Amino acid sequence: MPNSPILIMPSGQTHDRITIWALPFIAAVTFWQTRSSSMTLLITGGFLFGGLMFGPDLDIYSIQYQRWGYLRFIWLPYQKSLRHRSFLSHGPLIGTTLRVIYLCGIVTVVAIFILLIAEKLLNMNWSWHQVAENVLEIINLHSKEFLALFVGLELGAMSHSISDWSNSAYKRFQRKGITSLLPKKKTKKRKSSSRRRKSQVKRK
Repeated sequence: MPNSPILIMPSGQTHDRITIWALPFIAAVTFWQTRSSSMTLLITGGFLFGGLMFGPDLDIYSIQYQRWGYLRFIWLPYQKSLRHRSFLSHGPLIGTTLRVIYLCGIVTVVAIFILLIAEKLLNMNWSWHQVAENVLEIINLHSKEFLALFVGLELGAMSHSISDWSNSAYKRFQRKGITSLLPKKKTKKRKSSSRRRKSQVKRK
């Protein structure tokens, strides 16, 4: 059985350098296209956050995972649910979307827990229907800003995934090139068992 190829991924520091080096380019292109300083800030901020802390490698014990500090434990269920470098973590759009939904779900649970405690301790009556309407209204009013932030997060994640894929492709190409230059070993054809028996009979 042929040995499976070993994929050597770029280090966390390499990914960080790619993110930092690409940041001015992302900022320049964004401002050129939008002519908006706020949109440029959101996209570049999302790109920086996506590349350094919110990228695909949150599915393993990585530099991105460690940068969450005391809050990194929130990503443990995410890591246990996904295989490293699966399409759900490294795939275009789906990876960032899943991480956003996951993080928003955790924030929502924590927010509801805090509101319940405040309701009990401070004797405050919350209209949960009104709270939900207010949240939806905020999302509706700032939909462009949320979209710009998501685009930045996706660009940051894709800079990570593309560097992984390009590095893997280069390593495979390099191995194939070296293998093709090596001389092929000549294999001697073994005689079949029936031929060997006939030759033994003749000798007797």
